[in-house]
Amino acid sequence: MRRQTAMNRDWIATARTLSAALPYLQRYTGAIVVIKFGGHAMGDDAEMESFARDVVLMRQVGVNPVIVHGGGPMINEMLAKLGVVSEFVKGKRVTDAATVEVVEMVLSGRVNKRIAQAINDQGGKAVGLSGKDAGLIVCDQADPSLGFVGAPTEVNPEVLHQLFAAGMIPVVAPLGAGRAGETFNINGDTAAGAIAAALKADRLLLLTDVSGVKDASGRVMTELTPDNIREMTASGVIAGGMIPKTETALSAIEGGVRAVVILDGRAPNACLLELFTDHGAGSLIRAPRP
Repeated sequence: MRRQTAMNRDWIATARTLSAALPYLQRYTGAIVVIKFGGHAMGDDAEMESFARDVVLMRQVGVNPVIVHGGGPMINEMLAKLGVVSEFVKGKRVTDAATVEVVEMVLSGRVNKRIAQAINDQGGKAVGLSGKDAGLIVCDQADPSLGFVGAPTEVNPEVLHQLFAAGMIPVVAPLGAGRAGETFNINGDTAAGAIAAALKADRLLLLTDVSGVKDASGRVMTELTPDNIREMTASGVIAGGMIPKTETALSAIEGGVRAVVILDGRAPNACLLELFTDHGAGSLIRAPRP
């Protein structure tokens, strides 16, 4: 009898959670949410399954999610297996012709299809593609010393809108086409930001292996403005690997994204907590409200 009572309490708590989520479900109906998926969760089957289930739920309640993924560890693993030796310039890998072939194979093949399959296994309709498909991302060379590393210059999101209309979930590998037909590798955060800006997305969620943007005392900042980001970067509070993520956030907001959230992808149901609860799950960055 005690067990039955405990279960009933859990059911009531679940019902309350669903009821409290109603305003947020209504708020995001029809919204476009771009999610940069990477980090620890990509290499863990259970976390991949949980992420995929959350994405399917988002689509089920009317959100239009777009998944943009990385794959650095998988690329490194394959390069090592194939005996491809990389050069580095200022700590960054030079993506030569041999390397970019491996990058495309891993990102568009192994990683992209694994994520799409995980979503399909949960009842969604995911379609895997790369920035090279349907002219989605056109690139210029970011830095001649780094080889085939691209900077997005044009994003043509028509194919994504068509997939939304068909009830599909796009899963995008961060590759782009050059003007002469070259293949360029694009930083995953950069690709996600460019796609979000082209879609004028309601949210860009950057999943990381940290809890968010922290202040000088190590406390996670739950909401920041672009000016806050610039000040914290100038003072050295924002440093290291957080700099490119906040730079992506600023570029996305300038491009028309309503808000960017840097959140911990290791937290269970992080995307759902961010979108459908009143406390969120990371650091939200947006321009001040008028």
